[in-house]
Amino acid sequence: MDTKMSAAKVKMRQKKMRNQPASVQYPSSPADAQSSARGTGDAGGSADPSGVHPSIQRPKTTHPWGGWVRGHQRDGGGYTKEMPKYITAGAFARARAAEVSTMLKAVTKTTGSCHVFGALPKHMRRRSMSHNTKRLPCRLRELANRLREKSLQAGSKKKKKEEAKGRSRKARRQHGNLLLEFNRRQRKNIWLETHIWHAKRFHMVKRWGYCLGLRPTYKCYRPSYRAMSSHCLLQDLSYYCCIELLGEEAELLASLSQLTSKEAGPTFAAALCLSGQRQGSVVVYRAGQYPTQPLGPVTFLWRPRAQGSTHRQLWIWAHPTIKQDLLPELQTVCQCCEAVLPPVPPAEVVPVPELQSEPEKTAKAKQMAGTKRKQTGKNDSEPPAKKTLGDGTRSPNTPVTWKSLSNGIVISDLTMEIVRYRLIGPQSHSVLVDTMEAATYCNEMNQSQPSPLWWPEHCKDERKMNLHRQQAAVFHLLKGIYSTGELPSGTVLGLTVDDPRLTLPTKKVKALPCVKQAQEVGEEEEKRELMLRGVPAPCCQSGLWERSVRDNVTDNKLSQKELNRMKSEVLVPGSRLSPTPLQGRVPLLLVHQPGKQVGHEMSCWGAGWDLLLPKGWGMAFWVPLVYRGVGIGGLTMSLKHSENKGAAHFPHDYPDCPAGARFQEEQEAELLSKFKRYPPAKRPNYIKHGCLAPFCCPWQQLAEEWDLILSEGEKKEEGRQTQITTQADTEMMEERQSGDLTVTKPLHRVSVLRNKKSLKVLSGWCRPTTSKGQRARSGGSPLDLPTMMRFLSAHGTSLVWVRLSLLSKGKPELHAMVCAPTAEDLKRLGKDRGACGPIEPPHREHPKRRTRGPQKQPRTAAASEKTEAKESDPSPETKPSTSDCPLPSPQPSQDIPFGLWADPLPSITSHCSRVTLGWVTHGDFSLSAGCGEALGFITVAGLLHTLLNQPIERRGTLLLRNPSSMHYRFAKVNLEV
Repeated sequence: MDTKMSAAKVKMRQKKMRNQPASVQYPSSPADAQSSARGTGDAGGSADPSGVHPSIQRPKTTHPWGGWVRGHQRDGGGYTKEMPKYITAGAFARARAAEVSTMLKAVTKTTGSCHVFGALPKHMRRRSMSHNTKRLPCRLRELANRLREKSLQAGSKKKKKEEAKGRSRKARRQHGNLLLEFNRRQRKNIWLETHIWHAKRFHMVKRWGYCLGLRPTYKCYRPSYRAMSSHCLLQDLSYYCCIELLGEEAELLASLSQLTSKEAGPTFAAALCLSGQRQGSVVVYRAGQYPTQPLGPVTFLWRPRAQGSTHRQLWIWAHPTIKQDLLPELQTVCQCCEAVLPPVPPAEVVPVPELQSEPEKTAKAKQMAGTKRKQTGKNDSEPPAKKTLGDGTRSPNTPVTWKSLSNGIVISDLTMEIVRYRLIGPQSHSVLVDTMEAATYCNEMNQSQPSPLWWPEHCKDERKMNLHRQQAAVFHLLKGIYSTGELPSGTVLGLTVDDPRLTLPTKKVKALPCVKQAQEVGEEEEKRELMLRGVPAPCCQSGLWERSVRDNVTDNKLSQKELNRMKSEVLVPGSRLSPTPLQGRVPLLLVHQPGKQVGHEMSCWGAGWDLLLPKGWGMAFWVPLVYRGVGIGGLTMSLKHSENKGAAHFPHDYPDCPAGARFQEEQEAELLSKFKRYPPAKRPNYIKHGCLAPFCCPWQQLAEEWDLILSEGEKKEEGRQTQITTQADTEMMEERQSGDLTVTKPLHRVSVLRNKKSLKVLSGWCRPTTSKGQRARSGGSPLDLPTMMRFLSAHGTSLVWVRLSLLSKGKPELHAMVCAPTAEDLKRLGKDRGACGPIEPPHREHPKRRTRGPQKQPRTAAASEKTEAKESDPSPETKPSTSDCPLPSPQPSQDIPFGLWADPLPSITSHCSRVTLGWVTHGDFSLSAGCGEALGFITVAGLLHTLLNQPIERRGTLLLRNPSSMHYRFAKVNLEV
């Protein structure tokens, strides 16, 4: 019985027979072999194509499986054991020639799966040869390159074009090429002058059109806090925008009065600020829209009055997110609608080189032969590229100045024209005094000669030099002051100093105060006068106000290369250059920044100085300041600085401003994206926790619900506060869906209460205390129902900024809920001062509100197509009906993961067992207070309603609960003005 070969053996036989000549044949079975032997044995030698005539026939015994057998057989296995007696020479030669020809053809011919290095011996084959053809022998490189190009084109659908070979690192690191690359990268996002310094040490982020340092790459939280508390922390705030206003004082005040209100505090017309002795701060609104539609906080600085002139100059500093809203508003109120185009720089005439004669060229070629010459570029005739200073994203033709034809006011955008550094800490003045020295005078020979520099011309005016001596004397008095907080807030000092690079120490040293007993009585009196009244008005003048002086200082600055060359020529290494270069005088302004101004704890904490410089001098002052041992902070430390001061931080804590609303939308998208990146098993179920909005704060809905609660009556609200039921939640949702809220009372846009008088009254009702409630202070007028209703008639839908201090352990987090305690909670706190607070019972998700994502894929393609059709084209019958279920079912969208509520949200105030009053915008363990502190907003209506129902001894006690926790914590509300 014949047996057939397996499929594997058939494939192996076909592979063997693929490149064999026709004269070589393998029998597929023993029977075929015997028949072929019988048929060709008697026919003579011509019948055998190979010409071999064996004398003995092959044995009949074969292997039982039959067919071709691979390898040597133990018993001979169908092979002849004896040599043939004779062969036919011609036939044998033809057969061998055919075999050799087939073998050579198989070796030289390349198929689709063969490579060039397959022709190499095995000991020369390397895997790296398939990538680097230079490792192959020269005779095979051309073929290998062709095969490589062919495989690249056929291997991918998109043709891969070989990238042009980039320049070497040495060429890229050349100064000219680096400068061009940096200028190109600044066309999209603005770089500060300290960008490269920060990029090597900080995590950089792109925000508000700038590249800014977020936080250092090393651990810095506690060191930065120690620097702000005991020494100095340095920050670069040059990204703040400066807007300059020029015009008559009366016209400027009349225009700016439309943007502010005296009810919110001092305005642009404050006496001390108007004289130029103090820097002011104010929240600006849209023209005539106070108390709604605020734009944001700004700081302003008036230039001191000139004798006999009413023409004034004003600088307004604003966050970059306010500029797009503030600048059009200023143009409107000042009637500056005509743009002044910037002057077009004169085109440089490039001289055309004359054609040289042939002998001159030959001589020059002979002269340069054998010497290394500098490689010339294509555009050597063009002037070298300059470093981008200021706003590199702005087109040269973009107008930055606008003027009014009616009142003569001129508005200029000075963004990135002035460098601004902030020094925070009690020893900020010590760092400044140690880093800078008052400018030295010019000698008589230099004064007699005209100079293109500004300082020699400045020294010729004796009145200006007397003012410079007074400013230097005031600056010298700062050495004897113990802490920066001893000076009046907002003090301004103008000064001209020498280049701080001339006195740069060889290694970092920590600047310390030099407090010693005054030798003269007059110096002690001057110091006391400085701490009480601040800097005199004439000493607030500075050359930094003049645009011509700023441009002159920037254009004539000594490069670091030139300065190093001059230092190398000094006889005594390390000594100061004498005389000081004329280009080394820099005008600047020192502006005092107030510290913590509210509360009874750590007053003046976080005070410091702002250093204003002309552009181009950023790194010349940054490095010397760093060498005085200061800490460096980024955007994160700015936020922590505001938290420890208990002050609102822009744009985080301004939800009623356009910039604040945009920030909250971006923050919500970022937090939601981070939540989705977690595995489903690691995501907290906010529905079970009773947290409706873990990533945002719906202020408008909260204010509307509290307005509706108070309008319904006091009895209904008391029942809602003590216990929460599904029926109350249903009624609230039905009222919101039916539109009763819009019918009973028109909607008002939520706003933050900034009226100083109202805030003082509200602060007295809250009984402000310290962070842990050790000291209590009696309030003003008592709080009763008629007083509350009168207050709410003016500020019913407003929010109020509060500071919450935990009475026990705990750490507040972002978007933690601020709730009102019940009477049982206050009794428990009265019995045990260390009580942690109640626990929120777990919430159950409504069956029609479950938004679980698809856990399993559909089994068939038809089922998946039906599912996609349902999602893409929902029928009217599948829409959720609000009449069947009180809670609206979410739309079938995969964007809302499991554990989050979909819009529209149910009632916010009555969703949990404790009534919600507001949310936390900042929360952390405060190192300054020694307990957990939170900053946020609560509704005025909810706060007054809670205070009215609390006993006097427990008034101002609220509850805090983090979004991912079920535990409430007792906290004390502090409303400090």
